[in-house]
Amino acid sequence: MILLTGAAGKTGRAVLKVLVERDQKVCVLVRNNKQAEELLAAGAADAMVGDMEDAGVYEKALRGVKSLYHICPNMHPEELKIGSNVIKAATRNKLDHFVYHSVLHPQTEKMPHHWNKMRVEEMLFESGLEFTILQPAPYMQNILASREAIYNESVFRVPYPVTTRLSLVDLEDLARVAAIVLLEPGHKGSTYEIVGTGGLSQVAVAEQLSDVLGWDIAAEEQPLDEWQSAAEKLGMNLYQVETLIKMFTYYSLYGLVGNSNVLSWLLNVKPGSLCNFAKRDLAEEI
Repeated sequence: MILLTGAAGKTGRAVLKVLVERDQKVCVLVRNNKQAEELLAAGAADAMVGDMEDAGVYEKALRGVKSLYHICPNMHPEELKIGSNVIKAATRNKLDHFVYHSVLHPQTEKMPHHWNKMRVEEMLFESGLEFTILQPAPYMQNILASREAIYNESVFRVPYPVTTRLSLVDLEDLARVAAIVLLEPGHKGSTYEIVGTGGLSQVAVAEQLSDVLGWDIAAEEQPLDEWQSAAEKLGMNLYQVETLIKMFTYYSLYGLVGNSNVLSWLLNVKPGSLCNFAKRDLAEEI
């Protein structure tokens, strides 16, 4: 049995889909009964409802489990506590393999959610557990949040300069890698950067989207105060807003660029391109 924590988010659902396709029994840890029902319908063998901040939930969830894919909810203020709890429980239960979903360049202290993931990585190094760490670049799927503006305004709007260079990765590639490191030998003790593209400016992203969709799309910088107002209206909490603003500020100054060689090696094929992602997931009517 494989335990998948944080399973109800887009990453967890993508990883579950690939594992189910590979005939694996997966127990999912989720926040509520609705999510449990959805993921059981999607093929999970078992579901546990619990609070990831509750240390006791992992003792029950890890019973009969050989491997774990740990995803902390995005921008969670208690990532260190959650990471410590799950690592301690995995150690007590003598887990065979702990796979941690980290982030590209966790060494960047100016982005708190990156820095917190590095501290969890450090806990893993000191735990004595057999581990693999995946460090994915930002997902191409994040572009889907701009779908309405792309279709209705022909604008790809981002809260940092359009010259900002970011590497991206297709979430489907990340999910395939998750299955590879969980199910195939030779990956314990490894830390892998999961990067699909070189550093693309936001202008270059808009140009590729234009080529796929068939009309001109302009990259446009959104003022941070405008972005913040929209985020707050959507119900984003203060910690998430402040953390994302720090991330956008970092992107503005330095970008976030990696290399796709490791992903190509893991998949044994070239990573999915931005154009292929757009053809598959974006080029359709709203």
